[in-house]
Amino acid sequence: MAKVYNWQLGREMDYFYEVVRPKRQFAMIFDTNKCIGCQTCTVACKTTWTAGRGQEYMLWNNVETKPYGYYPLGWDVNILDKLGVQDMTSPVYQGKTLFDAAPDGERVLGYLPDERDYAYPNIGEDDATGLMSQGAFYAAPHMQWMYYLPRICNHCTYAACLGSCPRQSIYKRPEDGIVLLDQDRCRGYRECVKACPYKKVFFNPITRVSEKCIGCYPAVENNRQTQCTITCIGKIRMQGFITTPDKAREDSPMDYIIHIAKVAKPLYPQFGLEPNTYYIPPVHVPPKYLYQMFGWGVEEAINKYRTALEDKKLLGALLLFGASLDIVHSFKVEGNYSIGYDEKGSEIVRVPLREPTHVRIAHDQQHQVYRTNIT
Repeated sequence: MAKVYNWQLGREMDYFYEVVRPKRQFAMIFDTNKCIGCQTCTVACKTTWTAGRGQEYMLWNNVETKPYGYYPLGWDVNILDKLGVQDMTSPVYQGKTLFDAAPDGERVLGYLPDERDYAYPNIGEDDATGLMSQGAFYAAPHMQWMYYLPRICNHCTYAACLGSCPRQSIYKRPEDGIVLLDQDRCRGYRECVKACPYKKVFFNPITRVSEKCIGCYPAVENNRQTQCTITCIGKIRMQGFITTPDKAREDSPMDYIIHIAKVAKPLYPQFGLEPNTYYIPPVHVPPKYLYQMFGWGVEEAINKYRTALEDKKLLGALLLFGASLDIVHSFKVEGNYSIGYDEKGSEIVRVPLREPTHVRIAHDQQHQVYRTNIT
């Protein structure tokens, strides 16, 4: 085991290999406050990558309704129960990671789902927790709540699937940090399926090898965002590259949202994998639940998000979600516009900070008609 620094935990931890960070790290940000659970991303991913034999149950991208939804069945509650209660209220995590908690003879604390656990992709959909008593009124956080959680492979810095594979068939690309699986080397031991706490590695019963999200790397290589990102109706996603906090760039929308504004948080950072998908927490959900899911700093992230109108740079970064098919490598706010640039510094998108309002006269004398919608 080697000592590596996990910035999400604020400390060193044990991992199987020496840290070799890629030249740049593939990452994605999801705004849970905008997701409507339409599953367009799920269908786009499914039809693009997993339409073959043995892939029928594979959802490399899925959208769950929290707190009662999960795919496969109980993936997070099962591993959280195995890990035990951990304190997530401090910037320096003192609890156990999945590597620390591994039983003797195992590399990672994990479990292998039952085949039937994959049979309920829509379980808990739109089910809310809590009750509305007679005479109750609106308050935040809500007493009755649910929210949608979109998920893909996290392309973790310290991937459990990579560390657990006895064949070393899983690897992290040095050029962009995307985690891939060499199916020629894979022998179908399913140690990766067992180790991944997010259950985003799947076993194909026809080919007898594992498969996983490939981060749409053919698109990324051509500076395009992933299929799930560009098809998102609600414009809740941004895909790009991030650095570590000490190298954060203010002109990078990903770095600005994650490292500088600290609005987006990783999913279950206590696992110790340093996942590279980030979530803007839902503003209406009790913080106690969100601390467990997104770690330290949730309330600060929500407060910052609520006041984004007062931070033109944060607002400009957030408005770039869904604004371009291409990856936005840098941005700036100029006047009333947020401007996004590609890797060469060429402008690729320009978004107004405030949409213009045009008021039309209700009665059109020229056509002798009345308009019911005048804005």
